[in-house]
Amino acid sequence: MCRREGTKLFLKGLRCDTPKCALERHETPPGMQSHRRVKLTDYGVHLREKQKVKHYYGVLERQFREYFRRAERAKGNTGEVLMSLLERRLDNVVHRLGFGQSRAQARLMICHGHITVNGRRVDIPSYCTRPGDVIRAKNRPKSLQQVQANLAENNREVPDFLAIVEGAEPEGHVVRLPEAADVSIPVQSQLIVELCSK
Repeated sequence: MCRREGTKLFLKGLRCDTPKCALERHETPPGMQSHRRVKLTDYGVHLREKQKVKHYYGVLERQFREYFRRAERAKGNTGEVLMSLLERRLDNVVHRLGFGQSRAQARLMICHGHITVNGRRVDIPSYCTRPGDVIRAKNRPKSLQQVQANLAENNREVPDFLAIVEGAEPEGHVVRLPEAADVSIPVQSQLIVELCSK
């Protein structure tokens, strides 16, 4: 998927920072190779942008359409609201805090009940976090051990809209709603809006 989009989507966690990354080994898109360069149409450019965001956050088409409908109904720039909604997903927040090495691992941790929000177990990866939410590992040895191991290996910075308190029981806080500057991949959200509005 990274080769198709031409950018690192960090789907494999820490492996994307090593020379084993698929994008570094093969810079060409997957599939049968030809020497001529094919120029994308306008529709192709718009579609690639949407697919990049879908793969990055791990959402399916139906979920993505629902996020877009919610963004359209909200006040403000539709593209920025859409990216804010995707950044607020619990699996994304757990990954950005460093509790999970990748979004896929964070999703699995949530489904298996290792994560609590405001002291209550939440097993829905698409749960929409709000400012003031406190995200912790469940108070049991297996959950704490997994989160602490991931934090020890993680070398990425925590974004500004989140705050982390490390210790025996690490916890993260959602300080404010994410903005366009907090998105970790370069995205032209206006292209996605143009495509989905048709």
